[in-house]
Amino acid sequence: MIQIEHLHKSFGDLDVLEDVSLNIHEGETLAIIGQSGSGKSVLMKHIVGLLSPDRGRVLVDDVDICSVPYERLREVRKHFGVLFQGGALFDSMTSEENVAFPLEYFSSRSPAEIKARVAECLELVRMPDVGPKKPAELSGGMRKRVALARAIALEPKYILYDEPTSGLDPKTSNTIDELIQQLAEEMNVTSVVVTHDMHSVFNIADRAAFLYGKSLHWVGPIDAIHNRDDPVLDSFVTASEYHVGTHPTASSPS
Repeated sequence: MIQIEHLHKSFGDLDVLEDVSLNIHEGETLAIIGQSGSGKSVLMKHIVGLLSPDRGRVLVDDVDICSVPYERLREVRKHFGVLFQGGALFDSMTSEENVAFPLEYFSSRSPAEIKARVAECLELVRMPDVGPKKPAELSGGMRKRVALARAIALEPKYILYDEPTSGLDPKTSNTIDELIQQLAEEMNVTSVVVTHDMHSVFNIADRAAFLYGKSLHWVGPIDAIHNRDDPVLDSFVTASEYHVGTHPTASSPS
């Protein structure tokens, strides 16, 4: 379980998050939604310890990652897989080498075991044949899937997704959504998805947390969004051009 307690974060004179408290439950897929600049990615970086709060704390399985020594934080991070917005693959490495990277540096597996795990991960993201190719030879969606294979290489307990469908066409976005659902079920992981794509939210999430005005404005199950009576949340969802009356598993926004 991940617990965020009274988190505040500023960058210089810019206040980004104010008194954000949120529990992320075991095994759920939580979507963190909000407009650009609402602090979604900043919150995600606190969850994995890439940023430290000005006040408040983040607990991962009862470990306060804001106050532990770096070596302990490094151990906690092994329980996380992160899919960054741009994929963040190493351009000089092949797809196989990218996926193997965390296994080589953060595990004691043999070369043969690493090779087998790399093949398994690429198969899981439906990319079994791209191992020898470098990122420049792949489409945007393919790069994200290879980055996802790398994110799951260490068999994490938590997977964080930063705008996983950003910049992708609708068909490729649906493929990424399907993979998020598949990995949540097959690996029994807790997923946190930072996004403003409401079509994706309705497809994959169990709950949503809506950031607005530097704070957590609304949190609840996905079904509750369909019957929302909050004008601020309504404005955001309506602006997404997704008709809430559409069934959550619709293949494309209307």
